[in-house]
Order: sequence, then structure tokens, then C-alpha cells
Amino acid sequence: MATISPEAASPAAEPPETRLEYADNRKLIDLCGAFDRNLAVIEQGFGVAIQRRGNVLALHGEPDARARAQGALDALYQRLEAGRSVEPGDVDAAIRMPSEAPVRRATDQLELFEGGRVEIRTRKKTVEPRTEAQKAYARALFKNELVFGLGPAGTGKTYLAVAAAVSMFIEGRVDKIILSRPAVEAGERLGFLPGDMKEKIDPYLRPLYDAIHDMLPGKQLQKEMELGNVEVAPLAFMRGRTLANAFVVLDEAQNTTEMQMKMFLTRLGEGSRMAITGDPSQIDLPRGTRSGLDEAARVLEGVAGIAFCRFGAADVVRHPLVARIVEAYDRATPATP
Repeated sequence: MATISPEAASPAAEPPETRLEYADNRKLIDLCGAFDRNLAVIEQGFGVAIQRRGNVLALHGEPDARARAQGALDALYQRLEAGRSVEPGDVDAAIRMPSEAPVRRATDQLELFEGGRVEIRTRKKTVEPRTEAQKAYARALFKNELVFGLGPAGTGKTYLAVAAAVSMFIEGRVDKIILSRPAVEAGERLGFLPGDMKEKIDPYLRPLYDAIHDMLPGKQLQKEMELGNVEVAPLAFMRGRTLANAFVVLDEAQNTTEMQMKMFLTRLGEGSRMAITGDPSQIDLPRGTRSGLDEAARVLEGVAGIAFCRFGAADVVRHPLVARIVEAYDRATPATP
């Protein structure tokens, strides 16, 4: 935490400032980022000017803006003190959300949530939801047997679901992880790609492979896949199965038909959980085909044991420009009657 110097009663030509002194110069370097990029983002986010003088940061601007910028800087510095890194997404999250004091790690995932900080622990990393909608979604994944995550790309719907699946798997709450997607082209024809069936299907499933590789060490993941404890498969391979004691994630669910969605939902077996994610605004089904995700949201809203979590442009945690792109498309899209 920074030591705060009294606000300077500067000469008339100089604006008032808030001085923050940080004891650890190494952590201050990480806080500022390469070439002070993090400071530049915070300056733009809060409308302040930040000058770095040794281990002191001097904030110039309106009192309220300075106070909010100080809160963001302190929250990021606390991350560094807790042994976490500060990535561009963390800086963006600190700007958009109020800071939270760090709390002790709990031994159980649900106890961790009750402690105040929402984190999902996996073998390779601790995944920290950054927005209020993401935090509510993470809690829902651990408290409900079936969770729908609906919203635009970049809001962490799939990533958080895979993190929850891995967390429950390593805690022994489920015996296996199944990740699935419908194999529907996004405006392109991939059927003439060379290779066998697996080579044709793998491009559709690559985002799921990428997500789980972030959560489990490579050798462990390979071993669990060989044992059948981790499975990545297209939706068509789910027909006829009963998925017991498993955490099942269906991604890109907006591209399921009504029949496919009903088929998938009825695969739920004893001791299993499901997370279904999708962006209702990006349907790639043939014209005139109703999305199974839309129908499920209409039919299942309010059913006990099922949670619906909805995300918006404010929850996009990729490049900040992605949030502005989503907002621009939302404004340009006429409202449906």
C-alpha cells in the first residue's frame, strides 16, 4: 500500500497533487509496466496525469479522479504484494471496478468465495473474475448443476467454465471433464479441408484445447486425456450417452438446433454439472433455423437448479477496444420487436 503525502499547496501555476510513495522499487517497476504503459492506461482511464519520481507517483487532476486513480494503483500494488502479476487486463479491471482488499486463501473453493475474493484455483494458475457479472457467474458455476452463460465474445464465459471444471476435477468433486462444441462453420466452408475426421473437426475445438491447456500442466493433461478423464469432442458425439460424475461444458451453444440442445441437456447424469455458453448475437445456423440456445433460455428461465448469467460489453476482458466494438455493434443493431 502506498504512503500518501499531504496534498501539495503548490504555486498558482501548478495543479494540486496526491503523492503516493511505494516502499518496494521492484514492485513499483512492475506496477508501472514496461515504458510506464500501465500508468498511461490509468491516466487515460481516470483523466489524471501521473509523474514518476523515484519511488513516488504524483497524481494531478480533479480530487475525485485522483482518489479513484489512487484506489486502482493501490489495488494493483496489492496484487504484486500477494505474489500475483499485473497484466493489461488487470489494469483495465482496476479502472472499471472498485478495489477489493486481499483476503487469506481458503482451503475449499466455496469457502474461498465466502471469504470475499472470487478466485478459481487450477493446477497452473489462479483465475480471478474481473467484473461483477463474472463473479456472479463463477459463484453460480459452483452452486448450480446447470448454468447458462450468455453474452458477447471476450467476456470469459467459456474460460471461467473450463476453470471451474478443472477446479472441481482436481478437488475430486467430479471424475471427468467433457468439453464440447457444435461443428458449425462461421460463414466459411471447411468441409473440403484435407485430413481425416479428427483433423477436420479439431479446428472447431481448438479454443477449448487452448483454455484447458491454460489450466493443467501438459503432461498431466495428456495423461488424463489418455485415461479418458478429460475429453474434448464435437456435440454430435454426445448423442446416446449419459454423462455421470462429470463437468460438461458446451461452448458456442447459439449454434445448436432446438433438437441438439434438448439432446444435450438430457445427457445430464448423477453427480454431473453443466455449463452452457454462447453469444445469441452470433448465430451461424442456416437461415430460418431457430437457435437451441434461444429456445432453452425461453423455456428454462425460472426452473429451480438452473442459473442464467448474462454479460454485456462492460464485461469484455480482452483488449479494451473489443468492448467498444461490441458497444458499437449493439447500437447499430435495431431492436427486435
